[in-house]
Amino acid sequence: MSSEPPPAPAEELAADFSAATISKKQLKKDARKAEKAAQRQQQQQPPPQGDDEDPYASNYGDVPVEEIQSKAISGRSWTGIGDLDESAEGRPVLIRGAAQAIRPVSKKMAFVVLRQSMSTVQCVLVASADAGVSTQMVRFATSLSKESIVDVEGVVSLPKEPLKATTQQVEIQVRKLYCINRAIPTLPINLEDAARSEAEFERAEQAGEKLVRVGQDTRLNYRAIDLRTPANQAIFRIQCQVENKFREFLLSMNFVGIHSPKLISGSSEGGAAVFKLQYNGQPACLAQSPQLYKQMSICGGFERVFEVGPVFRAENSNTHRHLCEFVGLDAEMEIKEHYFEVCDIIDGLFVAIFKHLNENCKKELETINRQYPFEPLKYLEKTLKLTYDEGIQMLKEAGTEIEPMGDLNTEAEKKLGRLVKEKYGTEFFILYRYPLAVRPFYTMPCYDNPAYTNSFDVFIRGEEIISGAQRIHTPELLTKRAIECGIDASTIASYIESFTYGAPPHGGFGVGLERVVMLFCALNNIRKTSLFPRDPQRLVP
Repeated sequence: MSSEPPPAPAEELAADFSAATISKKQLKKDARKAEKAAQRQQQQQPPPQGDDEDPYASNYGDVPVEEIQSKAISGRSWTGIGDLDESAEGRPVLIRGAAQAIRPVSKKMAFVVLRQSMSTVQCVLVASADAGVSTQMVRFATSLSKESIVDVEGVVSLPKEPLKATTQQVEIQVRKLYCINRAIPTLPINLEDAARSEAEFERAEQAGEKLVRVGQDTRLNYRAIDLRTPANQAIFRIQCQVENKFREFLLSMNFVGIHSPKLISGSSEGGAAVFKLQYNGQPACLAQSPQLYKQMSICGGFERVFEVGPVFRAENSNTHRHLCEFVGLDAEMEIKEHYFEVCDIIDGLFVAIFKHLNENCKKELETINRQYPFEPLKYLEKTLKLTYDEGIQMLKEAGTEIEPMGDLNTEAEKKLGRLVKEKYGTEFFILYRYPLAVRPFYTMPCYDNPAYTNSFDVFIRGEEIISGAQRIHTPELLTKRAIECGIDASTIASYIESFTYGAPPHGGFGVGLERVVMLFCALNNIRKTSLFPRDPQRLVP
């Protein structure tokens, strides 16, 4: 008898085969699940830092957005880069700036130059356990894109040799470094290119090198980057000081600051150079100046007023000195006897501005001079005054003919400026008693010859910066002059009416802030002194 068991029924064999197949499928399924779970776990872990985990990983990195959404006030003390000097040696500091330059030296060392406004400082990273700096941290620093915003904690040290590439003559030995916001890897313009002087281009050309030149339109297209250059930072600090000194001086002379409307029903100056618009179904325009409202304020009993505000001119003037929108510095005052009282205010005001800039803005002026070299402005303690006819005679004697009773063109202004500088040793002067034909309708005619007016222009370096005059304060003459200048008197009826209530003799002036800065610093284009220029071709950015 055989000892082997009887063969299994066919049904049992089929069942065993089916179970084995299901078991293999399940194993594969489980394996796939395990693999996915492992992948998920790996994704949740921080990426490996080189060959080994970095024990100093918390000392550097990109800061998550939620950490800088005004989450908390830490109470930490921040130091301005411009405040770092030799007296801070050995002191721990916390600074923030833009990464202007990043220079790897080796795997264990790198330099990062941080910039804040006009100040720069060199930060040094050296891999060291004592400093809490790893090679991975050095690599992180060198991976930053230029202009990224960075926080650095470190200790101030003194370099062995003077630093040529930074404004601050100290270094920061980095202990912690965090990126607050990364700039794109390739910027549309390079800050180093935008900051070059003409002399640098000339030296490079002589050496057979070719440097990138950033054109004016490109600069203005990417103005947010262009404004970061040292010269631009200085220019707009100078502009701020001019405006502040304007306010300060006039307040000291008992002027009152006002704010006039910029939406008006009629022209401020006469002519067609206005931006027209619809104002709730009515035709309106943007104010060419605060002129009418300055005068109405004098009629309102303020005696002396000034305003700093936008001025709009729809002139299609694509020149180096014209803008369609600029900042106007305007003043108006009662006159007791003579419109020279206004000229005396201008004399004191601008001499005070020039002195203030020369004495208190040396750093800014030197910074501008490095990229755009210029000679200091020559001016007299008592400003020179010449009549229009005297100016015309000087030009004629020098061989330049001017249209009789005509205005000075740009070329004539520049030539007169050179002649005055040669003869009187000043680049700042007043030319007065202009012909009636070249002045606005509200300008008071001269008592002895109505073909001339009680008006004046003021010049810096051969270019006009100020127009001013005694105003007409009688409604009859004002209406007559408006009509003669082609102005519909009904559009300025409220202005004329204000003089029927009793108005004192008065005069004033207006000056463009951008033009003052441009000419004081001898810059070649007014767009350099306008933060975001508006000319006939540019409406953005």
